Amino acid sequence: MRGFRRSVKPLATEPGAKLNLASRQRVPFVDEAKEKLQPVAIGPRIIASGGFDALYREGMGLIEEVAAYLDSDGRSESRGLKREASFCYATESMRLTTRLMQLASWLLLQRAVNEGELTAENARTEKEKVRFSATPTERGGPGYDELPQRLREFITKGDRVFARVQQFDKLERGGVPDYAPATEGGIADQLSRLKAAFGKLRE
Repeated sequence: MRGFRRSVKPLATEPGAKLNLASRQRVPFVDEAKEKLQPVAIGPRIIASGGFDALYREGMGLIEEVAAYLDSDGRSESRGLKREASFCYATESMRLTTRLMQLASWLLLQRAVNEGELTAENARTEKEKVRFSATPTERGGPGYDELPQRLREFITKGDRVFARVQQFDKLERGGVPDYAPATEGGIADQLSRLKAAFGKLRE
């Protein structure tokens, strides 16, 4: 024990010797560690999952169905319509075609990102050029009820797919989709909690 005690030398034994505290490595405080934390991009990971594949198949399938209908059965069904219904048919079919082309652009860009053919940044730049048409709050008007049943079904299905794409687009951009109702424990509630939690880490 005596030998051990003698072998231990104090930090400063010679006259004038000083302890160089600055040479010691400083341990970062918790606040400094927080500053290094980066937000986790949850949206793009969800977009790249199997949910997008199902949306892509449904959207592109609908586009093919509508194109085939308007080019064949739709032509013959529209000939027997009255004036108001005929005008409504032309308006709604053009609106549906425009919206489906917007969907096709978004779906193809997102698929290119998922398959590594395009970066997310470049895809967002291209998506900015795709202006989604507003969905009417209510469908109807003069002649709408007289439209062919298949066309009205395509319009309803198109509105549903269009709404899903808008939710995916908002999620991909880092926002929280407007799921309704936002029940406790639902996906909107969980995403809101995660976003709030990561936001506090950066404060």
